Amino acid sequence: MRPHRRTSRRIGLVAATVLATLAATACSAGGTAVVTTTVTPAAQNNTGTSDGSTPGAASSSTSGSADTSGAQTGTASSTIVSSSPSTSTAPAQPVHVSTFEADGSTYGVGMAVVVLFSAAPTDAAAFEKATTVTVNGQPATGAWFWQKPTVPGYQLEALYREQKYWPAHSQIAVNMPVQGLSAGDGLVYDDSLTLTFNIGAAHISQVNNAQHMMTVTSDGQVVKNLPVSLGSASTPTYDGVKVVMEKGSVDPKTHKPLPDGTVEMKTEPGDPHPYDVMVPWSVRITNSGEFIHAASWNTGNIGSRNTSHGCTNLDVGDAEWFYNFSIPGDVVEYPGANKTGTMQPSWDGWGWWNMPWSEWTNGGLLVPAVPTA
Repeated sequence: MRPHRRTSRRIGLVAATVLATLAATACSAGGTAVVTTTVTPAAQNNTGTSDGSTPGAASSSTSGSADTSGAQTGTASSTIVSSSPSTSTAPAQPVHVSTFEADGSTYGVGMAVVVLFSAAPTDAAAFEKATTVTVNGQPATGAWFWQKPTVPGYQLEALYREQKYWPAHSQIAVNMPVQGLSAGDGLVYDDSLTLTFNIGAAHISQVNNAQHMMTVTSDGQVVKNLPVSLGSASTPTYDGVKVVMEKGSVDPKTHKPLPDGTVEMKTEPGDPHPYDVMVPWSVRITNSGEFIHAASWNTGNIGSRNTSHGCTNLDVGDAEWFYNFSIPGDVVEYPGANKTGTMQPSWDGWGWWNMPWSEWTNGGLLVPAVPTA
């Protein structure tokens, strides 16, 4: 029988809402900040985009808490993924394949392919040998990395990237004709899946700690220089390459996006320095709570001193501009963001680019089917 293949599409969960508690490092005061967001999944359709969605708007959120140093204590999660319908009647335990990306959507050059599995494969060979990834129709030169799931409800995930960022204005196509193939002893993939998504302009920003300046580029051309205030010596900002994960948050009562890209940041009950701040134009770049956001309370230090609790503070007008400029997958590089050299861990949100290529090509939790040079 000819393999049954489906094009990836967003899943609209049947449940009315999914409640996610997000950890954030609010840069206005000390203590542990908690952001509570109710995420309403999009309605399912067959075209690869959710009703009312825009390209690059795939949702992601986090669950857990963070202290003011940015140390992760939770795991990343996503409430909207792409998936093929389950059709298997195989006697072995079925393994269903889904993707984070939505078919036809647009992401930044730093976005890895994220494949999610309903049951954890124990052998990567069949999947990796069968799956092809192309860039503008040509074979990609990347590698798969298998890790613990960052999305609730899944048991394992595989990430695919090349050694360098994707080419700007390119098309990435992933063909996973895996239905009926082995995922390990007693495990069989229950369907095949294809995914095609677009890469937009190369939005790559670089933050200069010494000059307190973020230089924003698009396709190699400087667009703006934005004064910043990074984390103080006691609450430093992570070094490393960070990827835009999400923008703003959702009102837990109306289940609609809060206006002005707002995220509520507040301390835990009993904190000696309590606060509850609605922070506009917030762009998440780590799971543990680093944002690039407006900081009207810190105007006197932006561009001259590092006084935040780990976030990247911007003047309100600059933060609004950056919020509107950014899409998930855009890159923000922080060379020398702190004196200790503390790097954003690769597992903290989308820290994929902070893992050495030699480690990435080792495959992570599963041995790669074909060793990559």
